[in-house]
Amino acid sequence: MFNLSELQHDALVEIFNIGVGHAAKSMSEIVNEEVTMSVPSISFLNRAEAAEMLGNKDSSRVCGVSQHYEGAFKTEAILMFPEDKSLDIVRLMVGESVPLKELTEMEQEALSEIGNIILNSCVGTLANIFAQELSGSLPEYHVGTSEEILSATGGQGDTVVLMLHIDFILEKHQIHGYVAFILDLTALQDLQDQVDRYLAKIMGPA
Repeated sequence: MFNLSELQHDALVEIFNIGVGHAAKSMSEIVNEEVTMSVPSISFLNRAEAAEMLGNKDSSRVCGVSQHYEGAFKTEAILMFPEDKSLDIVRLMVGESVPLKELTEMEQEALSEIGNIILNSCVGTLANIFAQELSGSLPEYHVGTSEEILSATGGQGDTVVLMLHIDFILEKHQIHGYVAFILDLTALQDLQDQVDRYLAKIMGPA
């Protein structure tokens, strides 16, 4: 499987932590509660490994929001939560007093908004740091097993899944989610080249 050098890996983790920091600030304003987010780890996996990481082995269902990005590199980005946590996240956005029936009706719209905030923060930070254009599509909502969602997005052919493990910590909740970037081999090389340019710029000539 594709591997980055330790330096490249640490640079990407740092960049994504900046991105989710921006997302956390936006989320804090929505829920009127301090939200902190971090990316403790990233990994490069094939689709089967990514699905297993998300709990596909016990057929647990996942809620996902995907957006397609093009520019410096092409990728399908997907934010995924365990389905049993999705209503917790929606309730944080709309308040404790909303009845469950209304909550489930709001679920798709609310999660799409959260996905849009987090994915655009991650991708926007990449674009800013790399000084490149990355434009995204409108968010699409998905529910199913992680394997179904990963298979429904990102096309066919040889692809690698860049998985970000994201911790959401609120005053009364801790929720774990994942962002998956589905990259073909060309996009993967483009991403690695952008990371190398970023490192060369901040570290100066070798």
